[in-house]
Amino acid sequence: MAKLITAVLGATGYSGLELARILARHPRLDSPLLLRRSAETREPSHLAEVFPHVSGNGHLPLEPFSWSKLQEHKTELLFLATPHSTSRELVPEAIARGLRVIDLSGAWRLKQEQHRAVYGFHDADATKAADLTERAVYGLPELNGSQIPGASLVANPGCYATSVILALAPLVSDDLVDRDRGIISDSKSGVSGAGKEPTSRTHFVSVADNLSAYSVFGHRHTGEILEQLGLDAQQLIFTPHLLPIPRGILSTIYVYLKREMTAAEVEACFRNFYAGKHWVRIFPASSLPQIQFSLHTNYCDIGFSLAHDGRRLVLVSCLDNLLKGAAGQAVQNMNLMYGWKEEEGLQ
Repeated sequence: MAKLITAVLGATGYSGLELARILARHPRLDSPLLLRRSAETREPSHLAEVFPHVSGNGHLPLEPFSWSKLQEHKTELLFLATPHSTSRELVPEAIARGLRVIDLSGAWRLKQEQHRAVYGFHDADATKAADLTERAVYGLPELNGSQIPGASLVANPGCYATSVILALAPLVSDDLVDRDRGIISDSKSGVSGAGKEPTSRTHFVSVADNLSAYSVFGHRHTGEILEQLGLDAQQLIFTPHLLPIPRGILSTIYVYLKREMTAAEVEACFRNFYAGKHWVRIFPASSLPQIQFSLHTNYCDIGFSLAHDGRRLVLVSCLDNLLKGAAGQAVQNMNLMYGWKEEEGLQ
């Protein structure tokens, strides 16, 4: 049976590296074409020059990006692990050339202009960009799995957004959340979530032995949470924090329920909603997940604790920001696009 031909632009980033490693061992793929952006100051010819720990893991050459290179390779599916502005620029051309695209950036995630404004995009062809924005499928398989197989453009969700949306979706879907009392999400991520380019905030002396909040009331993932859950901005407070660890996300989410519930009812709500969903693990009542449980996996772990009054509920959602929050979810989306089992290549 013919194998799918893929390419990855941006394999020298943290998420791109994880993606390249998964694709290289996926049983239904040829070796992926790994591409570097011409804007990169260094011009490595092999991924091991950037990440020495992958040396010996097969042949992982890096080539400069060009449309002709993709054509010569007979690429069918292009993964973009690139900055938001780069993806916004490249996707229209990729779609016009008949490629299917899974974009790991935030370029095509948001339908509503007021949420998309945080990126400050200036599209060369506003009409074409608006059309692609509408056609793009938000690639959260547990919510949008029926739309992904037919998509030409899948917008891979943000890591924080994945952790929060998956934790809240069952309750919101069953109209159990008292929205008027508000939802608070206190989310913490390892430093790799900030990307590979160093900043003053991600230097060792700033991160080590420290915990800091950032982008309060202005984080780019907020719009994703609002749009996917159908919430108004006034109904959610989302505050991200930077943890002094390499990877992983823990979101602690506080909600009020519309009616008094038992722990068994809450657990049943989650288990029913995610029945048959391989990559979401529901923990029993008051047994809370930890970051270390989901590290280096594609799982999102969800637990909860219900107050004695049966109305106040604390949710805890954990995932690996580079896998279920990025590369692993991208491969999960690819599996759905081509009619394969969601867990293929991710076990």
